[in-house]
Amino acid sequence: MPRPAAFAASVLAALLLSACVVAPYPTRPVVYEQGPMGPVAVTEVAPPPPYVEPVPVAPFAGAIWIGGYWNWSGGRHVWVPGHYEHPRPGYHWEEHHWENHAGRWELHGGQWRR
Repeated sequence: MPRPAAFAASVLAALLLSACVVAPYPTRPVVYEQGPMGPVAVTEVAPPPPYVEPVPVAPFAGAIWIGGYWNWSGGRHVWVPGHYEHPRPGYHWEEHHWENHAGRWELHGGQWRR
């Protein structure tokens, strides 16, 4: 026969757990528009503050650090970590960035530019 205190604790735990609800993350609409440099993600949700990521030691001489950025995926902002790339002679890296235009946030993709 179970002890009254143990039985009461198990009943209480069952009641508390039965109240748990798993709800999906609310998605927000996003539109992809054609910008001068390719598709641009547009949403009304501002990106979080920039994430300060530690830059690891370069894996090879001349490595270029491509910083991380907030991407838009699955109806929310998702951090894409930075990485190293080989340099491209005659080009420089232009970082991903968000721009606010009258309450609409546009993500402009990073790219190598001459």
